[in-house]
Amino acid sequence: MEHQTDGERQTGERQRSYRLHNVAVPARPLEPALYLVATPIGNLADITLRALETLAGADVLACEDTRVTRVLLDRYGIVNRPYAYHEYNANEVGPKLLAALDEGKSVALVSDAGTPLVSDPGYRLGQLAIEAGHRVVPIPGASAPLAALVGSGLPNDAFLFAGFLPSKDKARRDRFAELAAIPATLMFFESPHRIAATITAAHDVLGPARRATVCRELTKTFEEFRRGTLAELKAFYDEGATVKGEIVLVIGPPDAPAAPEADDVDAILKKLVKDMSTGKAATEAAKQTGLNRKDLYDRLLELKDQDDA
Repeated sequence: MEHQTDGERQTGERQRSYRLHNVAVPARPLEPALYLVATPIGNLADITLRALETLAGADVLACEDTRVTRVLLDRYGIVNRPYAYHEYNANEVGPKLLAALDEGKSVALVSDAGTPLVSDPGYRLGQLAIEAGHRVVPIPGASAPLAALVGSGLPNDAFLFAGFLPSKDKARRDRFAELAAIPATLMFFESPHRIAATITAAHDVLGPARRATVCRELTKTFEEFRRGTLAELKAFYDEGATVKGEIVLVIGPPDAPAAPEADDVDAILKKLVKDMSTGKAATEAAKQTGLNRKDLYDRLLELKDQDDA
């Protein structure tokens, strides 16, 4: 993977710099490693200084689509030549990138948008580099799932990014059923021509009252957050609105189950303790009710004292 411009042939060294407001900033050569560089998901200003220095300083730069990456490089005056690495040529190009690492070179990997290895073919390259004993260095930055999460208005203390949903309706509904009870906000990538069907499936499987946000064209000119219950969102998309752009669907967690009545808890405890020890009965009751095991254990002791009185 060698390429030189006329200027490089004259100086013997590729120019390692990037440009900010027409000021050239030198980029230091990088230590040998695979650098996973996050790139903007829409707005080209959402790039970090560390990412620019890495893109300019890497010995080898690999990307999904050279045309997409070239736009970013040209914006910041980076002359490094990108090489295509994607699912269709991974078996051919992957070994060449690993060979560059073996030779002590620095290799930077970017996806078309966002953080590499998140729902893209770079995952396998990262695995192989680690298995071969090479350093893998994340260069964090823009991330569509996280941007969607913080803009959705939904709980973010626990969340699950589940990638792309299946394209077939039954498989999509089965996937929602698998994730329905997880006590976390769910995030999915979805295409504009499938979002209506996906919202309908979510509505039918997860329930109409569950809250969700359709996040579209994040960081771009026509960025949109459409929030509401799944019933409200279904009604909107059922009207046949034309949808364009990249989408992240964020669905809030299920409501916590209602606490069982005290009499019902006592009945469960009395039934369980007939066939097992007090400790085991309390443990099993905790699983069935979601209540604290110690509180259930103490309640069992109280019930036993009442029976002995």
